[in-house]
Amino acid sequence: MTARSSLTIVLAAGEGTRMRSHLPKVLHPVAHQSLLAHVLAAAPKGTGTSLAVVIGPDHQVVADEAKRIRPDVLTFVQGERLGTAHAVLAARAAIARGVDDLLIAFGDTPLISAETFARLRAPLAKGAAIAALGFRAADPTGYGRFIVEGDRLVAIREQADASTEERKIDLCNAGVMAIDGRRALAILDKIGNANSKGEYYLTDAVGIISEQGWDAVVIETSEDEVRGINTKAQLAEAECVMQTRLRKAAMEAGVTLIAPETVYLAADTVFGKDVTIEPFVVIGPGVSIGDGTVVHSFSHIVQTTLGRNVSIGPYARLRPGTSLGDGARIGNFVETKAATLEAGVKVNHLSYIGDATIGANSNIGAGTITCNYDGFKKHKTIIGQGAFVGTNSSLVAPVTIGNGAYIGSGSVITRDVPDDAMALERSPQTIREGGAARYREMKTRGKKPEK
Repeated sequence: MTARSSLTIVLAAGEGTRMRSHLPKVLHPVAHQSLLAHVLAAAPKGTGTSLAVVIGPDHQVVADEAKRIRPDVLTFVQGERLGTAHAVLAARAAIARGVDDLLIAFGDTPLISAETFARLRAPLAKGAAIAALGFRAADPTGYGRFIVEGDRLVAIREQADASTEERKIDLCNAGVMAIDGRRALAILDKIGNANSKGEYYLTDAVGIISEQGWDAVVIETSEDEVRGINTKAQLAEAECVMQTRLRKAAMEAGVTLIAPETVYLAADTVFGKDVTIEPFVVIGPGVSIGDGTVVHSFSHIVQTTLGRNVSIGPYARLRPGTSLGDGARIGNFVETKAATLEAGVKVNHLSYIGDATIGANSNIGAGTITCNYDGFKKHKTIIGQGAFVGTNSSLVAPVTIGNGAYIGSGSVITRDVPDDAMALERSPQTIREGGAARYREMKTRGKKPEK
C-alpha cells in the first residue's frame, strides 16, 4: 500500500507575553532544546512528508531555529493574530500543494510524541475528515469540551459557551488536529469570525464537518503530553515531565541512575551499555557516553564525547569540545574545554585543561594549568604520549610537550620540550637560619599582643 503524504503545520506565532521574556515563547528550552525543536522532532518525517511553521512578524529567530532542526521546513508569517484558523491559513500555499493528511500542531507543546501524530493520522486513512486530539483533564475548567455522540465528535464547546451539563465533561480539546488534506481548504475557508472576539477558530471546523455529514473522531492522550507552555511555572512543570521521561528511557536502555530524581539529562544524550550516573549530575546538550563509563556525583558535562570505561568526577566540569578516549580519568575539581584526551590519560585533581591535546597514557599532576589565553587569542597546548606533568605546573601556550617527556613539579613551561626530555623551571630555594624568629621579633617589637 502506498504511504500517505502529509503536511504538518506548527503554529508558533504567539508572543508569549506571560513568559515575561524578550525571547519568543517557542524558543524557551526544555531538556536543553527549544519547545519548537521538540515539536518538530516529533512531526512526521521522510518520503512524502512536508513541514511548515507559522511565525509572527519580526520573529526571524524562530524561523532560524526551525531551519536548524529541520532544514526542509517552510516558514510563513501571520501578519495579524486573528485566531488559530487564520494562523493555519497563513500557510495556504503549502496546503494548496495537496497532501493526504494535514496535521496542525502548536510550537509550545514540547511533550507531544511521534506516536501520537501517527495515531491521529490513522482515522483519516479510514475516511474520517478530522481526528482531534483530546485528554481527560483533572480540572477541565477553561478548556474546550468535546461533545461526542456515539463514536463521532460533533462539536467542540468553549467553556464560556458550554451549558452546565457540558461543563461536567472532562474530555477536553488539546488543540492538535489532523484533517483530510483533500478537504482541508474547503473546511478551513468555511470558518467564520462571528464571535465576540471576531477571530477565526480552528475548533469551528468540527461543526462544519458535522453539517456536511462527514466523520470527526477523537483520539485520546494523556494530559501531560499536551501541556501548553504559557508561563515560566508551566515551563518548569514540562521540564519535570520531560526529565522523568528521559530518566525512564535511560534506565530502560540499561543505564544505572543511582538517584534518578537528582540527575538532569538533555534530550539528545546518547548512552552506551553499563553506564553509571551517580547522584546530582547535570548532562547538557551534545553528550555521548561510552560503555562502562562512570560519572561521579556533582559533575557537569556539556558537548562532550566520552569513550568506554571513562571515569569522571566527582565535582568535574567538562565544557564544550571535550573528547575523552577509552579509560581516561578526570578527577575532582578538574575542568576541561576544547580538549582531546586520548586513551588512558589521567587528570585526577584540581586542574584546568583547555585548548589542548594530550596523548595516550599521559599523567597530568594536581594543580596543572594550560595557560591558553593571552588576553586576545586562545593558544593550543600539545602533550605527547606517555608524558608526565608534575604537580602545580603552568604550561604557557602555545607549547608542545614531547612523547615521554617529564615536567618537574612547580614549573612554568614556556618553551617546547622534546621527546623523553626533562624540563624543570624553578627558582633555587634559599634557607636563612633563624630568619623566622628574627621576622617575628621585628614585627612584634614594641607592640602588645592582639587579643
